[in-house]
Amino acid sequence: MQDSTNAPDHDPSDLNLLTSLDRAVDALTQRRPDTSPMAARLVLQLTRIADVMIYDIESRVHRPRGWSWSGFRVLFTLWTIGPLESRQITRITGMSRAGVSALIKTLERDGLVTRSRSETDRRTIEIELTEQGQTLVDEVLDEHHARERRWAGALTDDEQRQLSKLLDKLAGASDDLGVNVRE
Repeated sequence: MQDSTNAPDHDPSDLNLLTSLDRAVDALTQRRPDTSPMAARLVLQLTRIADVMIYDIESRVHRPRGWSWSGFRVLFTLWTIGPLESRQITRITGMSRAGVSALIKTLERDGLVTRSRSETDRRTIEIELTEQGQTLVDEVLDEHHARERRWAGALTDDEQRQLSKLLDKLAGASDDLGVNVRE
C-alpha cells in the first residue's frame, strides 16, 4: 500500500521537463525539510536542460554521421587544441579514462584520429586528428553551431551574457568547493 504522502497529485503522463522539475523540488522539500529548494531546483535545471540540449544536438547533428556526443567532444577538443595525450583529453572533457580510451579506438578505426609517439617525450602517446577527422569536424561545425544558436536564441543577448557570467562563477567556485574531477 502506498503512503498518501508519496502518491502523485496528478497523472505522471502529464509531466514534462519543467513540470517534473517542479514535482521533484516539491517532493524533496516535503519529504526532506532541510532541503534548499533553490539549490535543488538549480542543479536539476542545469542537468536536465544540459541533457536535453545534448540529446537535441547529438540526435540532429552527430548521430546521423555515426558519432556520439562523446565522440564529437573528443574530436572537437583535438580540433581546438591539437595533439593531446589520452589523460589530457580525459581532464579537459571530464570523461572517464576508459571512455576516452574506447572512443579513441573507435575514432582511430574510423580513420579520424591517429596515435603516435610524442616528439618531445617518446614515452608518451599523442592522439591527433587525421586530415579526414579535421575535414569532418570542419563540415559539422556549422550545423552544430546552428543548433547552439537556436538554443541560445531563447535568451536575449544580455540574458546570454548574464547566464554565461553566472555559469563562469559556478565553474570558478569548483576549486573552492573541493569538487571531484576526473584526472
